[in-house]
Amino acid sequence: MDVADGGKIMTAGRTSAVAERAAVQKAVIWLDRRMGPVIGTNKRVAKADFRYFDDKHNYDCWDTTRNTTSLLLVLREWGLLKHHVVGDPHYRGNTLVLQTPHNTAVLVERATKVEWVVDLWPRGYLQPPDVMTVQKWVKED
Repeated sequence: MDVADGGKIMTAGRTSAVAERAAVQKAVIWLDRRMGPVIGTNKRVAKADFRYFDDKHNYDCWDTTRNTTSLLLVLREWGLLKHHVVGDPHYRGNTLVLQTPHNTAVLVERATKVEWVVDLWPRGYLQPPDVMTVQKWVKED
């Protein structure tokens, strides 16, 4: 992605925080579309982890967190995030209630300080990442 591509994708997000989160989803899909065929993850499945025994074609949550956070940082550096800042990745996991360990990238809405996850791991190739509040996300499975 270059500044021109990022600008085209993120333009629709200038109107509101909600629109910006939707534009971020499109930027993540753009990265997925561009990189999947190059690195072999265009066969990626949702929620892949060590049990799939297919590291060549799947990202685990650590990979998706790093990649998504890196993309968000690039968008920030290019001045394409108006309504959000990039937050620290978040972790969840409580084996006592059968919640598997998981982590994800985070955006923080400037006006409200609400933290929003941008979580690609639960989605397959070219599907938009989950975007929801961290407060809701920590309760997900």
